[in-house]
Amino acid sequence: MWRRSISLVGRARAVHCRPVGRSVTRCAPRFLSSVVRPLLTPRYSSQQPLRVLSQQAKKMSDKPFERLPHNVVPKNYAVQLKPDLQAFTFSGEQTVNVSVTEATKVIIMNSADIEVQSAAFVASAGNVTAEVAYQPKEETLTLTFPQELPVGDGQVTMKFTGILNDKMKGFYRSKYTTPSGEERYCAVTQFEATDARRALPCWDEPALKATFDVTLVVPEDRVALSNMPVKSEQKLDGGLHSLTYETTPIMSTYLLAFIVGEYDYVEDRDADGVLVRVYTPVGKRDQGKFALDVAVKTLPFYKKYFNIPYPLPKIDLIAIADFAAGAMENWGLVTYRETALLVDPVESSAAGRQWVALVVGHELAHQWFGNLVTMEWWTHLWLNEGFASWIEYLCVDHCYPDYDIWTQFVTHDLIRALDLDAMSNSHAIEVPVGHPDEIDEIFDAISYSKGSSVIRMLHSYIGDEAFRTGMHNYLTKHAYKNTFTEDLWEALGEASGKPVGKVMQTWTEKMGFPVLEVDSTRQGSDTTIKMTQKHFGQKNSDSQWLVPIDVCSNESPSSAAASTMLEGKTGDLVVPNSSGWVKLNPGAVGFYRVKYSSGMLDSLIPAVRDQALGPRDRLNLQDDLFALAKEGDASTVDALRLTAAYTNESNYTVWLSLSTNISAVCTLLAYSEHSPAMSQFVHRLLAPVLERIGWESAEGDHLTALLRSLVVGVLGKHKHAATVEEAHRRFKAHVSGESSLPADLRSPVYGAVLTGNDTSVFNELVALFDKTDLHEERVRIMRSLGAASSKELIERALQFAISEKVRSQDTVFVIGSVSAHSTLGRDIAFDFLKANWSMLYERYQGGFLLSRLISSLCSDFVTEERAVEVEQFFAANPAPAANRAIKQSCESIRKNASWMERDGDAIAQFLHG
Repeated sequence: MWRRSISLVGRARAVHCRPVGRSVTRCAPRFLSSVVRPLLTPRYSSQQPLRVLSQQAKKMSDKPFERLPHNVVPKNYAVQLKPDLQAFTFSGEQTVNVSVTEATKVIIMNSADIEVQSAAFVASAGNVTAEVAYQPKEETLTLTFPQELPVGDGQVTMKFTGILNDKMKGFYRSKYTTPSGEERYCAVTQFEATDARRALPCWDEPALKATFDVTLVVPEDRVALSNMPVKSEQKLDGGLHSLTYETTPIMSTYLLAFIVGEYDYVEDRDADGVLVRVYTPVGKRDQGKFALDVAVKTLPFYKKYFNIPYPLPKIDLIAIADFAAGAMENWGLVTYRETALLVDPVESSAAGRQWVALVVGHELAHQWFGNLVTMEWWTHLWLNEGFASWIEYLCVDHCYPDYDIWTQFVTHDLIRALDLDAMSNSHAIEVPVGHPDEIDEIFDAISYSKGSSVIRMLHSYIGDEAFRTGMHNYLTKHAYKNTFTEDLWEALGEASGKPVGKVMQTWTEKMGFPVLEVDSTRQGSDTTIKMTQKHFGQKNSDSQWLVPIDVCSNESPSSAAASTMLEGKTGDLVVPNSSGWVKLNPGAVGFYRVKYSSGMLDSLIPAVRDQALGPRDRLNLQDDLFALAKEGDASTVDALRLTAAYTNESNYTVWLSLSTNISAVCTLLAYSEHSPAMSQFVHRLLAPVLERIGWESAEGDHLTALLRSLVVGVLGKHKHAATVEEAHRRFKAHVSGESSLPADLRSPVYGAVLTGNDTSVFNELVALFDKTDLHEERVRIMRSLGAASSKELIERALQFAISEKVRSQDTVFVIGSVSAHSTLGRDIAFDFLKANWSMLYERYQGGFLLSRLISSLCSDFVTEERAVEVEQFFAANPAPAANRAIKQSCESIRKNASWMERDGDAIAQFLHG
């Protein structure tokens, strides 16, 4: 599932004063011949003991929770569902082939918001009717039988009804508008993590895999899709027909999917003949072509990389109007937000196309890593998300090398994870998970971005050949089964001959990361680097890591001049034949920060200025220094002075990181009289960049388009007069129809023209919102409304966010954009949250969007008083699934307050000096 890119203010977070994300995703089955047999047997048998959570995991889990008993386990579900798109209900019946491993009178299954009309157990001895009892808090039901069910095979038959809810989870309804303007509803699914139980009673745990035979009874004029191709069709009375689909492979319940609605599609076959379809809203086929091109390239890439064919006969990618996450990897039927799949040839931006490429790459990687081989329990979630979040970049780099995507990885994932993992309220990559409420708390930058970052570091450590061999062996050995983290380390260790498990245990089982304090001495032609590791940001911690270390040098700027493994608190490394500068962590591959001695840092500045260092190293150097400054381990003024070395910088991603770090300083000063001086500093830094690249775009220049959007957005936010004036001129021409704004400039221009508090501009943007039917454009507009800086327009933007015009999935991002743009907006947005808490909590409770909303509105305050206010509000208004986000937000506030107290005066003196 893709969640990490749904930032509240977009991926180019530095456009706004403080980036929210920093403080805080069918024909006969064509299965693998070598692994067909596992399809026919369940994961568990009476002879196969279960591995269970450790006692430590049970102690760390906040809430008492018991997993389902395994005395009865499913083998195959034959389920028929009949959704009613007018009454928003569905009826269902199913026959589940089960294996009774221990004689029992009761069967416990997961079920939520479902009413069972009848249930029975069928075996060779006859039928036995069950009494049904519900446990709503546990989301289970119990079938009790008058006598014990004997060991052996049998069937559980059930008839039931449920609700097509409006909560974007389970089997739910999604509203869409036809080309003629009529509002209608489709029925769609989102089951990860624990919501298959809202569509059918089931064993809703990832290790309890089974096969599925799905039948949908739907209107004849609707498209109906499931994981596999249609096997048979039968016409029924009343304009209905029944569609039965081929048997799925053995898989977890969270990967089951079905869609009923109106869609167009484009299709193609990949190099191996796999049928690929992209389903779009009616009339928008052309918007599916880019994703189709990505998917057709991606499947053969993964087949070659893993040396394992895609195991299903087809793959469908479908855009869903109401969708909480970014996308979901249901096997053979991948669901997406519209903005994560649809690309308009003219109206979509370079950032939008790039996002679609990454999300498609991410979800298709799951078809192997996650679907074919699945984590045993949610504790090992990162096995899914961390890996997919790494290999999506490898895939996009293969398909679109001009994106320079690995440099963008450093800002979008590595740094994002470092920022969150620096907090005391972070968590380890592997988090012991008990109660389902805890699952959403770990769908965060640690699971996704730290997971992907340590895998990137591991890939570098053992080398690509050993990594690919190990991955192939892992996927082949465990195909259609479930695994623990240790299983992956074992395969990679055997392939590489290196102590993978020993090394990676230090990175996955504890939170945080090291900072290496380094100094150097020269002995003849060699340089000796002395290193000391400490737990970054945690002064009282004695944690240590096994740290793979590479060093580049003046003589070897683009490859490692020396390497070692730092196994203790201190260590030395000799760099031979090095007469100039040396830098640790070339390419920013290691998950650590570096604190250089003043002499080493001074020697690196010319290499930044003349770009002898590569983009990732130029980026990494300043980001480490700003991070150290925030923690009080370096001077913020020194970090601001370092920006002068980037005068000739032309790389988009370097500027994105610089702008983001400067935005963090803006946050500190935003409530002070020094904020205008900080804006002037931004003008002096970025105005020359815009002068060099200009406003006019050249076709095909992807990275310059991203840079232009970033710079215009930052300068507009800081009310750079010439930029705002030009933005108004272009906006006026766009609204009048004289000339259309290029898609890449729309977000920054919309934000810039709103900074003047012009009500007519606000109204014109709302009119553009009403006029367009491209969701990407609607998202651009709705997130720009937060740039208004008058109380009246800010309040209008917030009311707009909860109006019928804005989908529930987007509301939190509109509110978040208000908070991100100004101090007034932040204050009003937090008051809005408190005043509308009951409505917002009811809408988003139990989902990750609530955590995102809280983080976006609370993390950027800068006083202890605000931290206390936030704590008191949520003490009186608990939000259990967002507990970690609340704690992290309060910690962020206190970090800001300490930073301001420590460096505020020095920063002000620097700005006015």
